[in-house]
Amino acid sequence: MNNRYLSPLAILSLASLVACTPTRVGDQVALNSPASWQHAPNAQATDAVDLKTWWQGFNDPLLNELIDKALAANHDIKIATARVREANAMVTVAEAALYPSLDFSLSGGREKRIDRIVGVPSGQGIKLITPTADAVSGGLAARWEIDVFGGRHLEAEAAAAQAEGSQEGLHAAQVGLLAQVATNYLELRGVQQRTCILQNNIALQRERLRTLQVFVKAGLANEADLARQQTLLQGTEATLPGLVNAEQKLIHRLGVLLGEPPESLGNRLATVGPPPNEALNQLIPFMVRQAHHERNQPLAVRPEPFGDAQESLVDGAIQGSPRSLPAMPKLLPADLLAQRPDLRLAQTEVSAAAASLGSARADLYPKLVLSASGGFGALAVGGFPSLADSVYALGSGLSAPIFNAGRIRAHIAAADARLEQVAANYEKTFLLALEDAENAFVAHRSATDSLGKLTEAEASAEKAYRLVDALYQRGAGNYLAVLDAQRSKLGASDERAKAETAVSVAMVSLYRAFGGGWTLDSSVNAIENASAR
Repeated sequence: MNNRYLSPLAILSLASLVACTPTRVGDQVALNSPASWQHAPNAQATDAVDLKTWWQGFNDPLLNELIDKALAANHDIKIATARVREANAMVTVAEAALYPSLDFSLSGGREKRIDRIVGVPSGQGIKLITPTADAVSGGLAARWEIDVFGGRHLEAEAAAAQAEGSQEGLHAAQVGLLAQVATNYLELRGVQQRTCILQNNIALQRERLRTLQVFVKAGLANEADLARQQTLLQGTEATLPGLVNAEQKLIHRLGVLLGEPPESLGNRLATVGPPPNEALNQLIPFMVRQAHHERNQPLAVRPEPFGDAQESLVDGAIQGSPRSLPAMPKLLPADLLAQRPDLRLAQTEVSAAAASLGSARADLYPKLVLSASGGFGALAVGGFPSLADSVYALGSGLSAPIFNAGRIRAHIAAADARLEQVAANYEKTFLLALEDAENAFVAHRSATDSLGKLTEAEASAEKAYRLVDALYQRGAGNYLAVLDAQRSKLGASDERAKAETAVSVAMVSLYRAFGGGWTLDSSVNAIENASAR
């Protein structure tokens, strides 16, 4: 074999033998995971796929529709998807450094320079001329930095870990979006239900005020009773704008989450049921209205209490509110590491930092570069025969750092500190995830207990109303007492409605704490669809 090929091949063989990435750093972080939950009702391991479509457990078609639209149009999802595409492209950039580069070049030109003087024979001796030169050259040039100590491989691994982190960021955006849509929707339905109950309560208090006005004219009540009732009515009416304000804000928030103008869902999410005035009319039967329009008739005419009309209106005003709950998620604390996107993201940050540290350490070692070029060139100088021939060059180079004023060591120290940061952040994120889940369990249990007590209170208020109404129907009771019993029942219904909303929102918080609502397949499809657009 020709000796001129021996040196590059020998160096290449040596490089293949020692390329074992000696600067690699481990990315394992020891986490202290408890064996079970402290506040879970019955924690058992189950498949993570159970969390994929948890919101469907509410059995609310409108909620399902809103979530589908949000996943398709939400801007946070679009931003996260674009970041995934960006990170994947940077992986290709990093991996390209592992391969040789091949470039094509073609150049040509003409020149005449005063410093190029040629002596040519002439009839009068030697004549000095500055000839015109035409030159053309072209060919291929290759260069390859052999990754002897694995620095380039580690840079590619760091880029790949960052790309995985961007995908986990997309998963986290999906989990957060689902929880926000569900929470705002459930709170909206709760506010709308409470608004309907409050409107019924206002109707009752107005009825009581009108009755007291009749009694005052008949000498059966005094002005103090009338003033107290007016104060109570005005105070109750003053709470209505707050609920309306909360309702509009929740509708606006849902509109933005769905990638639409805030007011776009106003009609779609409005209260399903009779308009307020019609609802109030349904709550005041004919005999009650007649008693107020005919003030001069004897008080022996007994108004008819609201009874079942009020109950049916309260129960049916929010036809779209969910009546069921998803099943309790049952995962162990260790399962959070595989299911929660923020924990998976923190793990990819550790992997990327460890790879970057290894790559920084590789800068302490020599670098080997192989180069080769070949092509064709032609030169023509005026007055002389032209020359054309093939050209080539083979070479290799070895460089090692000797003095750089501490730059490489400082880079290594910074990368090591970065690894410590992300490792500590990983541990912190896991602790926060455990706290999040435990708090969600506590909130759900507290809301459930409150709902049970308030449901019993509402039943007691219903029983009291029935007893007072029965006395009134037999002529042994006071009509004002019937109205007061109905108002107490509505107050209990309002508290029960708040507790129902709290239970539903606590369930959403549980699924958010467990990272519910994403799968790897669905995320990959979303990224591919975004890339196609």
